[in-house]
Amino acid sequence: MMTFLDTPYFGIILSILFFELGLVIYKKTKIAFFNPLLISIISIMIILTVFNISTDYYNKGGSLIQFFLGPATVILAVPLYRQRALLKANLAAILIGITAGCVAAVVSVLVLTNIFNIEGVIAVSLIPKSVTTPIGMEISQQIGGIPSITVGVIVITGILGAVIGPIVCNVFKIKDEVAVGIAIGTASHAVGTTKAMELGETQGAMSSLAIGVAGLITVIITPLLIHLFNML
Repeated sequence: MMTFLDTPYFGIILSILFFELGLVIYKKTKIAFFNPLLISIISIMIILTVFNISTDYYNKGGSLIQFFLGPATVILAVPLYRQRALLKANLAAILIGITAGCVAAVVSVLVLTNIFNIEGVIAVSLIPKSVTTPIGMEISQQIGGIPSITVGVIVITGILGAVIGPIVCNVFKIKDEVAVGIAIGTASHAVGTTKAMELGETQGAMSSLAIGVAGLITVIITPLLIHLFNML
C-alpha cells in the first residue's frame, strides 16, 4: 500500500516548508548565518535522521526540485539585461574583475587541497564552491566530483561571503558600489547577493550580474586550470 512517503509530495512539501521557515527566520533576524537554504538543509537532515526516514523517500520529490535548478539559471539573464547599460560602461573592468575572482576561487582550492593532501573525488567536489548551485552541480559532475558535497561547500562559501565580504570591503576601503557588488557576487554567488542587495541597489544588481558571468567563466576555466595543475 502506497504511503505519503512513497510519493514525490513528501520531498517537495518538506523542502518548501523548511525553506519558507528559513525565510521567516532570516527576515526576522537579518543574520547571514540564518540563511534559508542552510536552515532548510539542516532541518531536513534532522527530520530524516530523527524519524529514520530513508533519503530514497525524500529524493522522490527532492530530485524534481533538483531537475528545475538547471532551467532556473536562465533567470540570471534578467539582471544581465536590466543592467546592460552599466555593464557596457564598465565592461572591461567587470570582466577582468570577475575573471580574476573565478581564477582565484579555483586556484585557491587546488592549492589548499594539495597542501592538506585532499585528493580524488573530494578535492574536485570542492572546486566549484563559488558559483551558483545549478552551475556548480553541473561542473562537479563534469569533472568527476560529488554534487551533494559541492552543494554543501557552495552554501558554506555563500554564507561566509555574505558575512565577511562587506567587512573585507570596509577594511580595504573599497567604496565603489560596482566593485563591491562584483566582488561579493563573484565570491559568494546568490547567498552573498542577498547581502549585497541590503547594501544598495547598485551593489545588488552588480552582484546578481556577477553570478551569471562568474558561472560561465568558471565553466570554461575549471578544466583548463585542473589540467595545468596536473601538469605541474
